[in-house]
Amino acid sequence: MLYVALAGLGLLVGAYGTLIGAGGGFVLVPVLLLLYPELSPVTITCITLAVVFFNALSGSVAYARMGRIDYRSAMLFCWTMIPGSILGVWTTSHIPRELFTLIFGLLLLAICIYLLARPGGPKGKSSGEASGRMRRFVVERDGTIHTYSYSPRLAVVLSGVIGFVASMTGVGGGIFHVPVLTQLLSFPVHIATATSHFVLTIMCGTATLVHILNGSFEHGGVRRTIALSVGVVIGAQFGARLSSRIRGDWIIRGLAIALGLVAVRILWLAR
Repeated sequence: MLYVALAGLGLLVGAYGTLIGAGGGFVLVPVLLLLYPELSPVTITCITLAVVFFNALSGSVAYARMGRIDYRSAMLFCWTMIPGSILGVWTTSHIPRELFTLIFGLLLLAICIYLLARPGGPKGKSSGEASGRMRRFVVERDGTIHTYSYSPRLAVVLSGVIGFVASMTGVGGGIFHVPVLTQLLSFPVHIATATSHFVLTIMCGTATLVHILNGSFEHGGVRRTIALSVGVVIGAQFGARLSSRIRGDWIIRGLAIALGLVAVRILWLAR
């Protein structure tokens, strides 16, 4: 019965995480901490990363069928997030954790308020050719055409920062990537959520493999991971289909709410 309940939880996490392109780890971590206070943070992190991987993989398959993933940009983001992640791991042990947690929680809260105020993103940005900008052209399976452009240099810097922050906080990169793609790099919302999900697949898959090789799955973590993963694989398909019926600005509002919840959790822990 417990594993059925975990599968149900995974279903909800998968649907919501795929809809907003954030993977759902920000929801799963606090829930697992409440359900299993006896588990070590390492075990909970392992479970979360593995579940987010299966969520992102399932969602990416659905988004790939829709033709929404910008693969060229996604690979650029992946390669630049890895060095940032490594630096984040090293930095964690060299700065006061409490101070960073407080600043980070306030930053997330500010981003939440900004996205709620401007869910449609910046206005008036050109999608045409411009000096130093990468022009992208994505056609969905239903014929919807997306034309946009962004600065590759800015994308590299921002992706490195996302990898750094995600590695330090353990929240995960997806919840940061979508606001960056939509607000700073001019990605259409539906392309941003799909591309972010594809990036999560590669990043979380790599991290999960490292944890497996290190033998970090302990105390029933594998069984709980399987139960949750069954749910998220199914839920991700629902989330991807639901995204086609929801306007981009409402997806951003959903992401803003998620950011706000994470901010409250972080600030609560920083007291």
